[in-house]
Amino acid sequence: MNVHNCLSQSEEMAERGKHYDRSDVYSDYRSRERDNVPYDSRGRDHKPRGPDERGSAGTQTTLTYFEQQHRQALYNLRYILSTRGLCQLMELFVNLLIVICAGVPYSNNGGYRDLASLGGIYYYHFGGAGAFTGADADRVKELDRLFHQIKRPPYVFTMACAGVLMIYTCAMFALGVFRVPYRWPPVLLGEALLNLLISLGYIPALAFYFIKLQGTYNDPVCKEREQMYKSKGHKGFECQFHGADIAGGLFGVLGVFVFIFGAVLAVRAFRSVRELKKQRTNEDNHL
Repeated sequence: MNVHNCLSQSEEMAERGKHYDRSDVYSDYRSRERDNVPYDSRGRDHKPRGPDERGSAGTQTTLTYFEQQHRQALYNLRYILSTRGLCQLMELFVNLLIVICAGVPYSNNGGYRDLASLGGIYYYHFGGAGAFTGADADRVKELDRLFHQIKRPPYVFTMACAGVLMIYTCAMFALGVFRVPYRWPPVLLGEALLNLLISLGYIPALAFYFIKLQGTYNDPVCKEREQMYKSKGHKGFECQFHGADIAGGLFGVLGVFVFIFGAVLAVRAFRSVRELKKQRTNEDNHL
């Protein structure tokens, strides 16, 4: 009996030892598994990422960054088709037309070309019967030179003012594309004030433009030049407003209304941005 009891006790101890060994192995395996789990573990059954998976994750992050940049660029370009963007493009286009209307007569000397005085075939094909010769040719050339000097100042003034307004419009348009007014709403108030002043400034500028042109056409040099060309049957040298002068004035009148409309849009945009910022602030406070 004693021997039998000893054998049974030894078998029980052996079974306990095996169970103990299995428990230790299982515990050691679980501890190693926990050690191999990455720091950003998402669960017990999550396997560690391999080198290829880590590389693909970095590539996806880079692609996501460039996609966000692309979307931001597209979002900024949407400003071009907005009401304010189209209005600013209209301001730019109107001033460009004013520069063109002033530049055409400025660059056109309109001087007399004495080809008929060369004789022969030039006399018949270039209006020899209406050509100036001798002292008359020298006098009309001198009048052309003086008239061109007299008419320059109003055109130079017009091109300079329109060029400055084009630079201003381009600057405001660039600020709008990059959404600067949304970050600093007072920019919109400054734009509205400047647009209002510009629209009002067009009125005295137009008055100065036409007064100076009228003074140029009433000058004795212009009158004498006109009479000399009329005596030979030449047309187009009258001392009166020409098509480019009238077109420049009409575009100036259009600029008055365009800049007033731009000022109204800037004020409306300021109110919209202020309300949007208040709404977001209230939402953040409720969170």
